[in-house]
Amino acid sequence: MRKFLLLIILLLNLILNSSESVIAKAVYAPDEQVNISVYEKISPAIVAIEAQVKDGVSAGTGCIVTSDGLILTGSHVVEDFKDIDVTTYNGQTYKAVFVAKMGKNNDLALIKIEPKKPLETVSFGDSEDVKVGQKVLSIGNPFGFSNTLTQGIISRIDYVKNRFQTDAAINPGCSGGPLLNSTGEVIGISQSIYNPDHNISNIGIGFAIPSNEAVKFIATVDKTKFVNQKSKK
Repeated sequence: MRKFLLLIILLLNLILNSSESVIAKAVYAPDEQVNISVYEKISPAIVAIEAQVKDGVSAGTGCIVTSDGLILTGSHVVEDFKDIDVTTYNGQTYKAVFVAKMGKNNDLALIKIEPKKPLETVSFGDSEDVKVGQKVLSIGNPFGFSNTLTQGIISRIDYVKNRFQTDAAINPGCSGGPLLNSTGEVIGISQSIYNPDHNISNIGIGFAIPSNEAVKFIATVDKTKFVNQKSKK
């Protein structure tokens, strides 16, 4: 009889715990669940970058594109660097070597770290499919607040300058971070903000480089050239 009662109590606990789990999941609206899922999926593949430059420190964000530590960022983040530190989402810090850049107008660069184990990576969407009005998410390190998620929409597509305009909050420290669609694919790389008041406020006008430009850039890099590179001094 005692064993039977213990079994009943155990079954009741399992049922209650299962019900609580279902209730906990039900509190999130579908749009909230998209945000949560994308963030949990992508944030392990996003890094914080600090480059020592002649005028101080240049801070930015990077996207891990290969599990062995190749990272995409903005070229202005690591321009004229003396030393580059990369911090992963779990707090591990690595020294990085410079690999390649596209130049000022395209504002993309690749750097490389040597991780202790394989890293999570981002995946790229087709930026040709991006539409004005679609929801986007941004992950970056604004003012040093690591792995910050913001959301907005594609506000405009500048076909002349080949840039996406977005109202998702992008601030200093976010350059090189991903602009993501609702499935967690990178559709743009955060590049700049409209900044008439010199970083006093974010006025909701940010710009990103289409992901197809990044994919083409990565494909042109001869990876055999940076295996044994040393950090620039």
